[in-house]
Amino acid sequence: MKKLLLCVLSVILVLSAGMALAMTAVPEDELSAGFVYVGPVGDGGWTFMHDQGRLEMQEMYPKMNSSFVESVPEGPDSTRVMETFVRKGFKLIFATSFGYMDFVEEVAQKNPDVTFMHCSGYKKTDNVGVYFGRMYQARYLSGLVAGKMTRTNIIGYVAAQPIPEVIRGINAFTLGVRNVNPEAKVKVIWLFSWFDPGKEKEATKAFVDAGADVIAMHADSGAAPQAAEEAGVYVVGYNNDMSHYAPTKHLTAPVWDWGMIYQYVAGHVIDGTWKSEDIWWGLKEGLVGLAPFGKDVPADTKTLVETEKNKIVNGEWDVFSGPLKDQNGKVMIVEGTSMTDQEMLSMNWFVEGVEGEIPK
Repeated sequence: MKKLLLCVLSVILVLSAGMALAMTAVPEDELSAGFVYVGPVGDGGWTFMHDQGRLEMQEMYPKMNSSFVESVPEGPDSTRVMETFVRKGFKLIFATSFGYMDFVEEVAQKNPDVTFMHCSGYKKTDNVGVYFGRMYQARYLSGLVAGKMTRTNIIGYVAAQPIPEVIRGINAFTLGVRNVNPEAKVKVIWLFSWFDPGKEKEATKAFVDAGADVIAMHADSGAAPQAAEEAGVYVVGYNNDMSHYAPTKHLTAPVWDWGMIYQYVAGHVIDGTWKSEDIWWGLKEGLVGLAPFGKDVPADTKTLVETEKNKIVNGEWDVFSGPLKDQNGKVMIVEGTSMTDQEMLSMNWFVEGVEGEIPK
């Protein structure tokens, strides 16, 4: 009887799984995908690149529908936007900023038949997946360029919000800088905003006044590159190739290709194979990379960057490998070990060479 009962239960589970799979499949011409953007589509950076990815998805699946709402604050208003998408019949929703995380979880719990994808978060449920990229790898490569190009050994970093994502990027960039120039320092100014062109420009000016001759950034507009161009100092952009903001001073930029993720997710929703997962692709997959080099970047620096990139892509080495010290000289990662993904995703300390504090 026990064997018979187990067989019956197995059949029921298989049939249930098959029914669930059929329920989750959404034909392309019936699928609508909604995007929640933290900034304006025309910011030239973070939101602009997400929207380029949406358009690439739309091109691959021309029968599906997609729409977006821009400049949605990271608060309760994002709940309203997502619930509006749901009421309109959208079966796939992308929330593209870290601060939406708890609100995604709330709306998803009420709508188990809708697929949600949250960018840069860590909370997953049956109908919520998370996605991001190993941007720290591209940050490290851009740091190699900045370290080679500075003459004052003072590099300014315009930083948006004091969360692990940004801290991780500052650290990776600094490790690249210090790999080629151990005397260089990376100074940090916090904006406490993702998109504030005025603050981004003023922070850049403050760095120039402090002697910085290279500016790096984790902010969403082209204001920092514009200010760097005006001041005659080099700049490493972010999100997108920002050379049009700084035609003579742009060195390179860590950039995103969100289209590959949006195509991947939409395809799985359409064929009914979507499952909640944590997508964290990097240089190897092509989700992150570097913008073309500026005219002043020497050939030997370009060769160095390519060599270091190949090490990462081939799995020989990754950025946060020991020994690593914090900014106070304490060993945080011992030689022969590397940080786990979880440790990187929760990083809350600065590496040696960073000048600045992480607000508590």
